[in-house]
Amino acid sequence: MKVKICGMKYNTAQVAKLQPDYLGFIFYDNSPRNFKGIIPDIPEEIKKVGVFVDNGNILDMALKILNYKLDMVQLHGSESPKYCQALKIMDIGVGDNHLYKSHKFKIIKVFSIKDEFDFSQLQPYEDVVDYFLFDTKGKLPGGNGYTFNWDVLKEYPSTKPYFLSGGIGLEELQKIKEFIKHPMSKYCYAIDVNSKFEIEPGLKSINELEKFIYELQH
Repeated sequence: MKVKICGMKYNTAQVAKLQPDYLGFIFYDNSPRNFKGIIPDIPEEIKKVGVFVDNGNILDMALKILNYKLDMVQLHGSESPKYCQALKIMDIGVGDNHLYKSHKFKIIKVFSIKDEFDFSQLQPYEDVVDYFLFDTKGKLPGGNGYTFNWDVLKEYPSTKPYFLSGGIGLEELQKIKEFIKHPMSKYCYAIDVNSKFEIEPGLKSINELEKFIYELQH
């Protein structure tokens, strides 16, 4: 099972030494984890994910994708299928530094769940995104610190791989291991963690993350 550590801000290089599969950087002004710094050199096999929330300025997003060399774009707002399609075919740049001519990226679309979910709303996104991500519905678009009812995923109708997110910490390890053994996890591609592993927003606990990754893989 792959691991994504989101909300990176302060100790990215240290976290990268744990060799997660993905690191997430939030580009959303209202988030305490909003990233404005320089991403340190990290191993190429660790994919960089840019998280955006209802960013109507596609040019701004394109520049961030290019400047930070993002491998994936995670859309955490109410972005429409049409918006996703526009992003998917976007080609903006100068000279040889054209988006999609020089830098391919994949799209993750986030859906928030509490106790139930209408999976029919996924269908319009099937052809325009590469992954889904299921997070906990709360006051904030992510980082709320508690899980949703994973039993909802028994009704998952798609074959598209998805990320499981929302309030996952060390105390959820056993629950995750049980989930992975269940048929409803068939298309679960990665576990996404964030706020439960923080000393403060954007500053991750290396010891706790190391324990989580080790336990998840053994």
